[in-house]
Parts: sequence; C-alpha cells; structure tokens
Amino acid sequence: MTTALVFPGQGSQAVGMGKALAEAFPAAREVFARVDAALDQSLSKLIFDGPEAELTLTANAQPALMATSLAALIALEREAGLDVARDAAYVAGHSLGEYSALCAAGALTLEDTARLLRIRGAAMQKAVPVGEGAMAAIIGLDLAAVSAIAAEAAKDGGVCQAANDNGGGQVVISGEKAAVERAMELAKAKGAKRALLLLVSAPFHCALMHPAATTMAAALAQTAILAPKVPLVANVSAAPLIEPEAIRASLVAQVTGAVRWRESVQFMTAHGVTRFIELGAGKVLAGLVKRIAEGAATLSIGTPADVEAYKAAQGG
Repeated sequence: MTTALVFPGQGSQAVGMGKALAEAFPAAREVFARVDAALDQSLSKLIFDGPEAELTLTANAQPALMATSLAALIALEREAGLDVARDAAYVAGHSLGEYSALCAAGALTLEDTARLLRIRGAAMQKAVPVGEGAMAAIIGLDLAAVSAIAAEAAKDGGVCQAANDNGGGQVVISGEKAAVERAMELAKAKGAKRALLLLVSAPFHCALMHPAATTMAAALAQTAILAPKVPLVANVSAAPLIEPEAIRASLVAQVTGAVRWRESVQFMTAHGVTRFIELGAGKVLAGLVKRIAEGAATLSIGTPADVEAYKAAQGG
C-alpha cells in the first residue's frame, strides 16, 4: 500500500485538539512545549483550553494546527514505528498544512515552522481590513465554471478569484466582499447547488494577499530550507517539489495563489498512492480525498485511540 501523509489547514481547529495526545505521549507533549518556546507564548494552553475566539485568530490558528499535526506525527513515529522517508511516497498540506508537511518531511525545523506560521497568519490578517474581504464556497460547479463566474463578477470592480479547488464539486472563491457576493448570485443563477459565505477573517489565496506574500518572501529568505525526505506535492502547482529554492518560491506564490487540492490528490493517486493518512485536527481532508479519489483508503490520526488503531493495524 503506497501512502501519502496529508496535513489540514485553517478551519479544522478546535479547542482541545491535541490535548489527549499530549497527555498520553511525552513526545507529543514535547512538540507543544517546543512551539510554546519558539513563539514565547503558551500557545498550548490556548489550544487545549481556549477561548475559542482567540484560538481562531489567524495568527494563533496557523501555528496551533501545525503543532497538533506534528504532535500526531511524532506519536505515530514513536509509538507505531512510522518512518516518513520509508513509509510515505509524498507529503501534502492544505494551505498552512503545506508548512506542516514540510516540517514532517524534515525540510523545516519545528521552531522555524512555528515562527513562519505566526508571521504568515499575522501578515494575512493585516493585508485586508476586517469586513472588506470575503470567501465563499460554491457547491455543485467545477473549477472552470467557478473561475469564469469569478472573472465575470470582477468585471464590475474588485478582486474575485478561485482560491481553493477542494474537489467533489466544491470550489472556494476569495476577494473583495461586494465582488464575492456578486459571484455568489451569478453562481446560483448558473446552476450551483449552494453558495455559502465562509466564516473567515480575511480573503485568503487571492491577489489581495499580495502584502502578505511580500512579508513571507522576506521571512522565507532568512529561513533554512532543506530538501524534504519525500517530495512535497505543492498547492500552487499540484506537482512534486524537492529542491529547496523551488519550495521557497512556491510557499511565497501560495499566499496569493489557489490551493489546487483536487489536482494534488489526483496527481498522487495517478502515481500509485492508495492510502492517505491525515495528521492533526479533524477529518476534513479525509472527506475531500474520498470525494476525489474513489476507493482510496483514508485514516485520520488526531487522538491516542487513532494512534493505537494504526499500531494494531500494522501488527504492533
């Protein structure tokens, strides 16, 4: 069975995520402690106990989700013998999850990953004043149709573009609020089953994020990136990357570029992947994979019970 490790993005966070892992496994607890030290903040207390409104802030949610993913990974490594280089053909992550994936594959240190995500989250939040941007999920139309609708909506002024191609007939658009709302009405008129505004604090993965991309280019230029142990299937290209400078450029492009998740999963399945292991909070990516790659096996690892089930399945 050929495996890919996948890492969730913003929206999967929940108060209490990773707490049971930290309580059950000293190695997982150490991950949270190292992230706390890197950020000079008791982020773990916020993750485990809330309040939810503070955890949901982009600058907190991004490193918090990464810490939870890496805690789940190290629990699998220490308790069930997982070896990324041996057992995974690819790593991939949805938006911020791409940083988690690179850390898992040894391209970034845990401390650098935490710091980069703190900078990224703060920069993305700062790029557009609250209330001026929006994101919406368009259900029931494919990427080509939604991209055309977004372009039509933008003709009347304002940025609007496809931001996430999540697969299964779900495409997320992002941009200026008025333009996104026009696109939602157009989508419904053109046969979308639903068009839903998302509860997000900024319009991610669109041209309005250009100031954040500039910030990330500077931060990444000062950060060491190694070749990952296994290729990263990148959000912006849906293709494998292993060369550090290409990864650096892709992470900058990702701030304003679309997350091509459907194509990323299709690439991995076309290259032999039959099992996707989601590491961290929630089961969003497992659900998306099932809609994209019919017949692919999925596992979500976020609790000690999940770790034990994986261990038992490996004959451990």
